[in-house]
Amino acid sequence: MKFPARAALVFLAAPALLLTACGGGNGGAGGSGSGSAAPKATGQPDVNGDGKVVIGIMSPGDTRDNGYYQSFVDDANKVAQANGWEVRPIDKLNPADAVNQARNLCRQRVDLIAVGASVLADALTAAPEPQCKGVNWYVNGGGGVEQTEYFTQSKDTVNQSLYAAGYAAGQLLKQAGASKAGYITGPELDFAKQAAKAFQAGMRAVVPNAELITTYTGDFDDSAKAKEAFEAQKAQGIKVVYPYLGGATDAVTQQANAAGISALTPGTDRCADTTTKYAVSVIFSPGAYFAAALEDFGKGTLKMGTARIWTMGVDPVPTVKFCSPEGDQQDRIDQVMKDMGTGKLDVDAAVDGAR
Repeated sequence: MKFPARAALVFLAAPALLLTACGGGNGGAGGSGSGSAAPKATGQPDVNGDGKVVIGIMSPGDTRDNGYYQSFVDDANKVAQANGWEVRPIDKLNPADAVNQARNLCRQRVDLIAVGASVLADALTAAPEPQCKGVNWYVNGGGGVEQTEYFTQSKDTVNQSLYAAGYAAGQLLKQAGASKAGYITGPELDFAKQAAKAFQAGMRAVVPNAELITTYTGDFDDSAKAKEAFEAQKAQGIKVVYPYLGGATDAVTQQANAAGISALTPGTDRCADTTTKYAVSVIFSPGAYFAAALEDFGKGTLKMGTARIWTMGVDPVPTVKFCSPEGDQQDRIDQVMKDMGTGKLDVDAAVDGAR
């Protein structure tokens, strides 16, 4: 999923990012016909046969954000440490520099390059180039990037995760006897607007007259702008806030804690956090998806040219959980997710048909 950049995430994000990759041809940097062949599973995880396994990570966000982007590196490190591999992360990458940074990683003879959000999908144009010959590629695609033979990706659906998040927020509003929630995110990108639409649809499935106040700060990591947005929303009477952000997430949530306003996480499980308190964890962590891919990589079964689709109500993630559920709150959200997984709930139709 794309999450704040999910984003990018991610897409992000965003937490999910619904951008399309520029497909790389076989020409590469050396001209027509000089590109490398698509990588195969043969030789994984030591793809280049140099006696060590090195994973390069490219992230558009801060990998110390206590959330979405940090999960990507943290979960990779857990797998790597268990197997004696090395992880080389590069974070806060400008998308305009993605291709050059990918080429640099290839020159360092990494075995796998992991692109943390599809906002950096242009990095994939380096895949057919001679210096990247044989390198395996993984993309946390969110809504997905245009599939080629050079990489594998994980995909989830922003409508599923954000509708479920909105449904949980609706239950919090109902419990408080309120009808107004806030949504704070970064740039006004397509995935962020779609996330807001799905979140609102989920809220209104519980509280039909629910109002979502949406603020685009222009930056997923700027805490000052995010806190200013929160204060403006608080003045308008919100009782729930969703900081769909990156590095600025905790800054907003700490203000919400002080104001007695419930907050939801954008991607990771923070229910055990005693410093910054969340009412609901909305979990579409790219780290969970990446860890599964790395397990396959270690077994030599990670296939390029394919995508794994993670489905709410079917797979362990994405999912939504109340940190301290009251009454049947968790049961109700579990049923919504189950209905998505079985197809009983057509979430895309529910979001598209929402007023």
